[in-house]
Amino acid sequence: MTLSFASLTLVRSRKTVIDAVSASLEPGTITAICGPNGAGKSSLLMGMAGLLRPAAGKVDLDGEDLARLHPRQRACALGYLPQAVEVAWDMSVANLVVLGRLPHRDSGEEAIARALAAADLEELATRPVSTLSGGEKARALLARVLAGEPRWILADEPLAALDLGHQLAMLATLRAQADCGTGVVLVLHDLALAMNHADRVLVLREGRLVADGAPEQALSREVIANGWGVTSNWLGEPGSRALVIG
Repeated sequence: MTLSFASLTLVRSRKTVIDAVSASLEPGTITAICGPNGAGKSSLLMGMAGLLRPAAGKVDLDGEDLARLHPRQRACALGYLPQAVEVAWDMSVANLVVLGRLPHRDSGEEAIARALAAADLEELATRPVSTLSGGEKARALLARVLAGEPRWILADEPLAALDLGHQLAMLATLRAQADCGTGVVLVLHDLALAMNHADRVLVLREGRLVADGAPEQALSREVIANGWGVTSNWLGEPGSRALVIG
């Protein structure tokens, strides 16, 4: 199930935040969306999730216009994890994860158990969400997405509140999802994580796509200089590179 967008233009508060961006993403891969602050990363992800109506262009899910799909169909196919989420009711972690099954209209007990295990939350299942740390809450919200067994996971800065160990654990979880055929799209600020863990990187600057390709090409020194305005150098071997600035 491919996820593609052609000449996608998005407007927020009368400002064009995504300007004629096109790409076709393949399932079974991890795609990172990178760029400086205000580049349009979160807006592009929202457009891909069908949460922003295009001013021009369109988003296709397996060749079908996303805007024409029933909301329940979209919810079953696309799992969206926004950057900042507030849980309105102080429910248990397990009950929060259960909400991921709502579009399917079934209990999905096995899917819920797998999601809790994948997010390392089995021992916290009965804890109220209000008692969780920021990192634990981030993992619980990812588990809610995983419980829905979406064909695509769209996550906006899912690693921001996690310590180093849980960052790597979440990336391993997302890689496992991709290896099973799920498409994964992540907004990432950490370029080293994108370099070492993504299959493909889209780089945005001022709402335009300025690089698209394998991490080594999309995050080259030249692209970083043009996009972020800094000099940089990559050290180390593929899969464990570190970025040195200046």
